[in-house]
Amino acid sequence: MAGRTRALQRGPGAAVRGLLAAAASLGLLAPAHPAAADPSGPEGSVKDAADAYVAAYADRQGLPGLSYAVLQDGEAAARGGVGGLGPDSPVPAASVSKAFTAFAVLQLVDEGRIGLDTPVQTVLPEFSIGGEGAGGITVRMLLSHTSGLPNPMIIPAASSYAESVAEIADLDLASTPGTTYAYSNLNYRTLARVVEAATDTPFDRYLEDEVFAPLGMDDTFSVHSTNDAEAFTRGHVTAYGTSIPLREMSSDVGGSGGIVSTADDISAFLAMIQRGGTASDGTRLLSDDLVRRSMETQEGAGTYGLGWQHTSTADPARVGHDGALPRSSARIDVVPSTGTATVVLMDSYTPTYQHPFTVSTGLIDIARGASPEIPAPVPTLIDLGLLLVTLLVVALATRGARRAGRWASRHRASPVWRRAMRLIPLALMPTAAFVLFIGLTSGPGNPATPVDAFALWPAATVLLLVGALASAAVALARLTRLREANSAMRPGTDAARPPQPPRTTS
Repeated sequence: MAGRTRALQRGPGAAVRGLLAAAASLGLLAPAHPAAADPSGPEGSVKDAADAYVAAYADRQGLPGLSYAVLQDGEAAARGGVGGLGPDSPVPAASVSKAFTAFAVLQLVDEGRIGLDTPVQTVLPEFSIGGEGAGGITVRMLLSHTSGLPNPMIIPAASSYAESVAEIADLDLASTPGTTYAYSNLNYRTLARVVEAATDTPFDRYLEDEVFAPLGMDDTFSVHSTNDAEAFTRGHVTAYGTSIPLREMSSDVGGSGGIVSTADDISAFLAMIQRGGTASDGTRLLSDDLVRRSMETQEGAGTYGLGWQHTSTADPARVGHDGALPRSSARIDVVPSTGTATVVLMDSYTPTYQHPFTVSTGLIDIARGASPEIPAPVPTLIDLGLLLVTLLVVALATRGARRAGRWASRHRASPVWRRAMRLIPLALMPTAAFVLFIGLTSGPGNPATPVDAFALWPAATVLLLVGALASAAVALARLTRLREANSAMRPGTDAARPPQPPRTTS
């Protein structure tokens, strides 16, 4: 502790250098190399390398659990898990669910029940939103995120998909439909309702009957709200190289992020996609043409297709989808050039890094015989940096409180407005903390709690809370000392009387 105090006294530069030195000594900065797979060797070589890679990655990054599957040309090449998760462990798939919702919609297109360019209001007459052009929103625009629908940060859990769509009427378009890509969960909530209206079947039941059951996805199900399944109570948020167990925030996730599945089950879905829409028993679930078209980028949508997104920052090029909820995360990928597909599911969410994407990249490399590096634990280093700043704030606040008397002596004769201006900076962090923990969690129907606000980024919110308390402590100390100084200077007090000459007696 004395060494840490001396580092703080020497300034932040020395403390940062000490942190980096400690990180280096613990091996946090150097890349790690798992064993390479031999593509010409036995079938188990890919699995062995993948298992070693996943175990080393989860350990180094401080992840509580991770499950995965690797496919090669529609056949399982490797599957496994660490940290209490296996390839058959149900985990919320978050926005990976959008690929399934899109698939269900395309099945209806395949059957001629709806068209990609059918206006949504043709299927859902009750659909409406404020802004010019709402009547021109099509099914394709919803699928490709070009509808112009906004993406509210918090969406209270509704009782049905019909209610979810009805609540959109209170919002306004964020952009002109068909012109701009803007990711919005409301697009896929609306699509879930489109499926219901076109089939007269509850959306979750439709997925079960027409997608999950034909593929043998026996451990997969879809829900409308995070309150509807126990799997949403077992997640984590990472912080300082470890993880904090927390239940998922109450919210409406149906259609956009409501599927709970396993690595094994999702790999069955990806294998069907690789076979051009055909299940392992030969049952055709979607035409090969629509499978192909779903992965083509759409006009105005940038890299997004119909429930799939192209990745231009990775080699080899891939088509996939990320998934992230505040307590879980996921990734699916299909690599057309190599025939590889991957699934990654995690029962945790990291605010500053997309772990599933990196793990998927490593698994794709292993499948083609490469040896991927395990990156330095950047989120851990960022959080430790914030912890260092938090300690500096405590040290500076302690110093400020101890010197409150000096501050009061310097400013007791200043005008009131000048003293107030000197204290205003101390109100910034308490105000920010109030807005985050009270302002963003208040209001009718708001499902967010202060715990949810804390979990947005624990290391940052701890810094904010400590800073708010430290600022308040310094302000209180200064005001107390100022009042004492002013009291001492009032007429009639001993401190205010001028010195009296000594009395003499004759």
